[in-house]
Amino acid sequence: MDAASSSSSSAVMDYGDEPHVLAVDDNLIDRKLVEKLLKNFSCRVTTAENGLRALEYLGLSDDQQTSHKPTVSKVNLIITDYCMPGMTGYELLKKVKQSSILKEVPVVIMSSENIPTRINKCLEEGAQMFILKPLKQSDVKKLRCYLKHRS
Repeated sequence: MDAASSSSSSAVMDYGDEPHVLAVDDNLIDRKLVEKLLKNFSCRVTTAENGLRALEYLGLSDDQQTSHKPTVSKVNLIITDYCMPGMTGYELLKKVKQSSILKEVPVVIMSSENIPTRINKCLEEGAQMFILKPLKQSDVKKLRCYLKHRS
């Protein structure tokens, strides 16, 4: 399901024990791969093709009225590509960590480039993890501790 077609709810819906992950990547193939791997671990996955769409879905975009801002996080984890047009994964991470509602949501950054300064910058800003692409089943296993259903 694409974030653009999701309904904006102001509260988290209860999906039982199925954690909800927002996967953000401008590359359709990478997005589908992330979605498939996460669904293998019984996650509900919403995808967004860029950082701005992710912010819209999360209720953080600048053009959304304050009355529609969420009071509870819709997601248990955000996994995002670093390099995307318009807004990088690092910029998305900063926006999420500045939000009083979303700052506790774990954010995982993915990149095909192994650049230590970039990795350190993301981790210092609050990313839980930095994963080199392509995402593998073993990477998703490492994410399991962040995928526990949060209330």
